[in-house]
Formats: sequence, structure tokens, C-alpha cells
Amino acid sequence: MKKIPLYDICTIKEDAFASDELLVSRFAPYLKTHSALCKVHRHNFFHLIYFTAGSGSHYLDFINFKVTPGQIYFMTPGQVHSWNFKTGPDGYVINFSENFFRSFLANPAYLEQFSFFLGVASKCVVNLPDKAQKKVQLLMEQILNESGKERSSHPDIIKLWMLEVFMITAEHTQVRDGKPEQPTGHPVWTGFKKLVDEKYMLLHLPRDYASLLYVSPNYLNNLCNRVTGKSAGAVIRDRVLLEAKRMLVNMDMQISEIANQLNFTDPSHFSKFFKKETHDSPENFRKKILSNSINQ
Repeated sequence: MKKIPLYDICTIKEDAFASDELLVSRFAPYLKTHSALCKVHRHNFFHLIYFTAGSGSHYLDFINFKVTPGQIYFMTPGQVHSWNFKTGPDGYVINFSENFFRSFLANPAYLEQFSFFLGVASKCVVNLPDKAQKKVQLLMEQILNESGKERSSHPDIIKLWMLEVFMITAEHTQVRDGKPEQPTGHPVWTGFKKLVDEKYMLLHLPRDYASLLYVSPNYLNNLCNRVTGKSAGAVIRDRVLLEAKRMLVNMDMQISEIANQLNFTDPSHFSKFFKKETHDSPENFRKKILSNSINQ
């Protein structure tokens, strides 16, 4: 494995109800048609799956999650993913482009209020209770049926049903102490998250981001703790670490190249950072990823 394959909707839309902005399918036939997606890959679109059957695991940004019926997971563009099923899975899959909701929602950052669309793997997977499962499965069936129509009399109904799925799921996301998560649409948090995604290779300190956001470092740190339970520095380090792992999957890149791209002073500084955060060296992490890829 040299590089992580990057898929778009157009390359995987055959044999499903799909356009250049939306793909909807039952999961079993989708998986049969696209068996290569079991291996490590990434997308340039949003992706969600609701499982109604199956067992095994799926791997999202280097975290393994157990597959179970009643589970729904969400992926944002760029996240790394693979599946390893033990028994035949089924359910529903929806892939949609970054532009899909753009003309429909007045607030372009609307989806970012949902923690499972923040691109943080630990928040992307939700196990729904029985009552919510019934609601979500009914909505998914409606979305699938409407997508299959040659011409919908209400083309935006799919978007409304998808938003309802997001809202139902959000009711059952949890944080520390079992309390429901707080909305993540705070403008400073949204701005910080976007800046980190844009500048994590160059800026590693909270004060740099606080300056760009016209707030104090303490304010930014307190806000991050309220939204994520982590400090601003930890949010930045997590993003740097995630990209380091993604780069390490590319076997063509030397450790020194990765350190340079991520703006570390030298490879040893990068290796110390990586080992402190993961308790593993970059070289050992790369060997494990290569071994997992071969065994899939």
C-alpha cells in the first residue's frame, strides 16, 4: 500500500440511487459492489451508514469501533476508514457532497453544530436506543424510496428527512457524566476548528489561534474545554497527530519529510512528539498499519 485511495461519489455511484451530489443504497449490495472499500481508504464527501445487521469492526481515523445493529456513524471528507466484518452486514448508506446542503441551508456551517460532523473519530459513532432505531430506520427507508424515483415531486424532502436523522442522532450523543452534549455551533469554536484544519501545519500554539480570533488564550482554552472536554492545545495536537498518522500510511514518505511538512524543527522532535502522544514510535506505527493492510 503506497497511498490511501481517495474516492468521490462519481467513482462509486454505479448500481445505487445516485447523482453527483448524493448516493443512497442499502448497505449489503453497496458493499458487494464496492468490496475494495473494506481496505483503508478516504472520501472527499460526507458519508454515513446505519447498521441493521452484521458484526465485526470498522476503523475510523485509526480508532477501531465494534459493528452492531442500531449503530450509525458519520464521516467527513478526508477521514481514513476501513471495515472488517465477521457476519454479513446490512443497513443503509448515504453519501453526499459538501455542496448538497449549501443552497438549502442559510447557515453554511449548520452541520457543524452536530458533534459527529466535527471530524473527530471518537464522536462520529453513535449507538442508538431501540426507540430511536425505529425512527431512523423508517426515515432511511423513506430516503431510499424517494431517491429511487425518476422525478421527485418534492426534491428537498430527502434533505429534510436527512436533517431529521441528524437531529434524532444528536439527542443520543453523550459526553462526560452521561450528560447530553452541548451544541457546538459557537462562532469562536467554529472559527477555531476551521483555522486549525487550515493552519495546523504552521501554527502549533493556542495563542496564535487566539490572536487570529481576537480572543484571549484563556477564553479560547475555556471554550474548548466546554465544547470538547479538552484544552485548545490538545485540540491542535490531536489534529497534528491525526495528519501525522495519515502521512505515515503513505509508505513513500520518509519520516524526515513528514516532520518537515508538519513544521517540526527536526525528525527527532517529531518522533518525541509522536511517542509522547501515542506511546509508540512513528516507525512502529507505520509497521503496524502495513501489517494490518496486508492482513485485510
